[in-house]
Amino acid sequence: MPSTMKIAALAAAAGLLSHPALAQDQVVRIGLSGPLTGANAFAGKDNENGVRLAVEELNTRKIKVGGKAVRFELVSEDDQGDPKAGVNVAQKFADAGVKFVLGPYNSGVAIPASRVYHDAGILMSTVGTSPKITQARYPNVFRIVASDTQVGGSMASYAAKELKIKTVGVIDDRTAFGQGIADEFMRQARASGLNVAGREFTTDKASDFASILTSFRTKKVDAIFFGGYAPQGAPMARQMKQLGMANVRLLGGDTLCSPEMAKLGGDAVGANVMCAQAGAMLDKQAGGPAFKARYKQRFQRDPDVYAPAFYDQTMFIATAMQDAKSIDAAAVGKVLHTASYPGVAGTYGYDATGNLKKTAVTVYTFKGGQLAPLASY
Repeated sequence: MPSTMKIAALAAAAGLLSHPALAQDQVVRIGLSGPLTGANAFAGKDNENGVRLAVEELNTRKIKVGGKAVRFELVSEDDQGDPKAGVNVAQKFADAGVKFVLGPYNSGVAIPASRVYHDAGILMSTVGTSPKITQARYPNVFRIVASDTQVGGSMASYAAKELKIKTVGVIDDRTAFGQGIADEFMRQARASGLNVAGREFTTDKASDFASILTSFRTKKVDAIFFGGYAPQGAPMARQMKQLGMANVRLLGGDTLCSPEMAKLGGDAVGANVMCAQAGAMLDKQAGGPAFKARYKQRFQRDPDVYAPAFYDQTMFIATAMQDAKSIDAAAVGKVLHTASYPGVAGTYGYDATGNLKKTAVTVYTFKGGQLAPLASY
């Protein structure tokens, strides 16, 4: 063998011997499905950041599962907040052998995608709040926040008991999320004695709500509940102000509990806007302030609505792997159904349907462009 070839062979052998741990590492790829482009990209990126922070911290800790080191990798895909694209993303993850997926963000995406994930043996963890997502009772589908039933119901209860609202109008954006949370709000509103003056419909692409708002102004509503997202909620608040409806409350679910509301709505978003969000107040949780500080240092911005939940669930999955002594999705899913995990946003534990056993719901308003908590249920 020529000397140069001997040197190359020796170098290659030395390289293999110098990194024995790398050869033995179990690689676990964590998929992220969310709207990374479009109007809700701010939420998709925030969710992705929550997972990314967890993955980076886990790799720093160099955890072992079944005696072997585990290295986590984040694989992100843009589902555009679109059901068809979300199903394609799910199939792409299945074809690539990804066994753990965080997302989707949108209920309308999560409902059809959940079947693909189930059939492929993939563990899916979503913040989609529609009750339909877990009604199929797929064993490896988990909802990592409160459902529409809890969030919409809490907002209605607060409106009746604390705000003393008498008459309310309801608008939904025709998405699975918007319709679902509006249904739950109306159900609890009527049970609480509120008069529902009517229900109107828009889309998640709309920007002009003048005719709907004018109709509710004529009916002299005290509040409007909007089942939809911040990119529509903010201009809706602006138009309410322009139409002289400054004293009419704009109520919503977790999707309005976003800095994007204040960013897009400006001075039209203040104490007049109230939203209900799954989870207890992050600042009041033991690990909440430290998480916010780490997140801001890493990404140069504050976390939005769901970054803490995505972070927590990624950490819970890693802990479940250690308990199961396996990186198999089915084995990890069984642990998630029986164990509990103290996260930065609260304690996680799932029932047989994949819903959280216990979860608080907090009602917020806006002060100086920032979320300000009012009450927890």
